[in-house]
Amino acid sequence: MNPIRVTIWNEFVHERDVGAVGDFIRSIYPDGIHAHLAGRLDAPDLAIRTATLDEPANGLPEEVLNTTDVLLWWGHCAHDRVPDDLVTRIQARVLSGMGLIVLHSGHFSKVFRRLLGTDCRLRWREIGEKERVWVVAPGHPLTAGVPETFTLPHSEMYGEPFDIPDDGKVIFMSWFEGGNPFRSGVAFQRGAGRIFYFSPGHETYPIYHDPNILRVLANAIRWSAGPTLPPRVTPQPEPLEKVSTPNPLAAINTAELHSTR
Repeated sequence: MNPIRVTIWNEFVHERDVGAVGDFIRSIYPDGIHAHLAGRLDAPDLAIRTATLDEPANGLPEEVLNTTDVLLWWGHCAHDRVPDDLVTRIQARVLSGMGLIVLHSGHFSKVFRRLLGTDCRLRWREIGEKERVWVVAPGHPLTAGVPETFTLPHSEMYGEPFDIPDDGKVIFMSWFEGGNPFRSGVAFQRGAGRIFYFSPGHETYPIYHDPNILRVLANAIRWSAGPTLPPRVTPQPEPLEKVSTPNPLAAINTAELHSTR
């Protein structure tokens, strides 16, 4: 069996900041969040590569994107620097079957908002409070090997209301020490592609060192690379029953009307 081809994309901005904050983040992720995740998620059935915003073609040229089975996306302060044409190409790949895992503040990325069709806004607070994560869909592949509940000692609070579509399946819920609940892990289907949003992962806390978080991400990679919807092979099917209603357009060439379908 061929390995799952995984690309971990990170805007890679905060980790290169000059000053105390950048120094602190580098103490947690010396080579960037993307490199850390690539090392911690490495497995025989995965072929992992990384990409960043400042690389040629923003790290995702055609030859990379078209050979990616699952794309992990981490972005925060540079959403506006992601070109719209790249967003369109990612959207097309997801609709045709590529898996997409959107991490933490990637909820406000162009690509996530485009695919979900909503503003994806939420409440937030950053005071280093405790986050308790709960499994609310036991038995789902995304929860395999994950305890019913686990705690992150420090996290950025994300809170409801979370402006996402109602068709998402809630897999994880979080409760924060300050009292706010949040749908912290939600799965979607768009076209033939599976999407998973997972909120824990603020850059100033070592959340991606937590074994439960890494287990969720490993599950998400394998789930989002799973079976996709079959292609639409009969866009103009012949009628199954006899059609006796006269066609009012029979004398008109309608081919041009349908040329873009």
